[in-house]
This record gives sequence, C-alpha cells and structure tokens, in this order.
Amino acid sequence: MKKKMKLGLHTYTLHLWGLGQNWGIQADPRPKVMTLLELMDKAVEWGLDGLHITGCDLETKDDDRLNQVRKAAESRQLYLEYNFSRDEEFDPRLTDTLEEGITIARKIGADLAKFSLDIRRPRPLYGSCFHPKVMRQLCDIYDEILTVLPLLEETGIRLALENHTETFADEVIWLIKQVNHPLVGACVDTVNSMGVLENPETAVKKLAPYAFSNHFCDHKLSRDQFGIRFHGVALGDGDIDCFKTYNIIRELSPTDRITFEIEWDMGEDPIEKEKKKEMAACIKSIQYARDILKIGK
Repeated sequence: MKKKMKLGLHTYTLHLWGLGQNWGIQADPRPKVMTLLELMDKAVEWGLDGLHITGCDLETKDDDRLNQVRKAAESRQLYLEYNFSRDEEFDPRLTDTLEEGITIARKIGADLAKFSLDIRRPRPLYGSCFHPKVMRQLCDIYDEILTVLPLLEETGIRLALENHTETFADEVIWLIKQVNHPLVGACVDTVNSMGVLENPETAVKKLAPYAFSNHFCDHKLSRDQFGIRFHGVALGDGDIDCFKTYNIIRELSPTDRITFEIEWDMGEDPIEKEKKKEMAACIKSIQYARDILKIGK
C-alpha cells in the first residue's frame, strides 16, 4: 500500500517577498514584505502541512524568537524543518555550525535539520566527482558530523545532507555511508544535480533511499547558440517529470513529506509584478501537487 504523503513549502519559493534567502547574487537582501508568522497563516489557508525555513525567516536566533516560532507552528499544527548551510557564500544569515543548526532546530520544534555542504569545486565541474580537492572537504565535514552525533542522539533531530548545486549524488551518499548513523541521511533536491551536469532523475533515484527530506522542484530548459539555461517555474510547467520523480521519492524514500520549492525565474517586469507572478506560481504548484500528483490523497 502506498503511503500518504504530507505537503510542505520551502520558504525560498517566495524569495521575492524576502523569505528563504538571498541566493546567486552578492547584494543587499530583498526587503521582507511577509513575515514568517504571516507565512504560517498562509500555509494554513493553503492547506499545507508544514514549512521548511531558514535563518533569514527567523530574523534573529535568540531564544525568545525561537520559542515564539515554535509556539506559532504548534498552534497552527504545522511541522517545521530547519535549513542551514556550512558556508553560504551569498547570504550569511543561513550559515550555522552543525551544533548551532541542530540546536536551533530543536528550539523551534523541528524534527529535521537540512545541511548544505557548500563544497568549493575545482574547474572543470564535469567529471569532477570525488576530485581530491572535494574529498578533502568531505573528510572535514565527516569529522564535523562525528562531533555532533551525541547531540543528534540527545535531541532526536535528523540531519539531512543536501545534494546542493555543487555536489554529486555519489559524494553525498559516500559521506552518509562513512558516518553510518541512522540519524544522518540526505535531502534530495530534484533539480540541483544539473548544477554539476548530473542527470536529475539519476540523482533522485540514487539519493531517495537515504532521503529524510526533499526539495521538490521543476525547471524549464531553454537553448540557444551559447548553450542551455534553467528557468525556475511552477510545478508541472517545466521539463522535470514530476510524476516519475514524486513516485520515486514516495516509494524509495523513508520520508512521508514532499517539500516543494520554486526558484522563480525573475523576468524583466517591475518587482511588484514579479512578486505577484511568484505568488501565483506558488499557489499553482500547491494545486498541481494536490489535484494532479494527488499528494495527501
């Protein structure tokens, strides 16, 4: 019998509203026009089960704020997952040590901490899986994870290592296998593998059995004489086979949650118009997930 899946939202879906993070450009963060608690109200309105949040959404990481977030999520019956990075190059608000990230997750009532490895790869990217310079970084991360295993055991927090835009699936799996602990697994992003020229469907199949969480995304590819470009779109509007990807995760992954993420492709319209289009894509993705993919049904 196929398991019933919950549906959650990665806050980067509304990054033009100041949520998620400032990614890809080293510039001032976008002004926040929707708070995390306002987003929680929207999540209830949209019928979502939970949120995948970042340090940007928290605004501050003091105990009073973390307790406020925990109570707000509990009162709305929303699960939370905490997304943080080892060394985020574009938005330092996402950078925490492993101990800090796990502790924040516990204090906001999250049962999962998602960790970006932030590997700095040598060029060329293609064919560089397990490059010696990458392996040195993975070994350092291995040592760091070992030091927080007692904290994971004490809190029960699961640590999910993401195949971020600079990491091959096999590298993430190698690290998970070396740590060899039931509370350390993967976060599978359904498009990120293209950042290292890896087939996204192949990466999902490899990572799904280890994946405690996911970033369920769709991208549209365009091509011109200079090559290809990826465009973030609403679920179902791109070139990722969402049906196949969803079924792989549901059948192979230990999670019972789908966390959708839209990396909305900012066009040339004024920011206010783009914000409305991003919000419309968010709502369209929820409808697609519920009505087409039948998530939660």
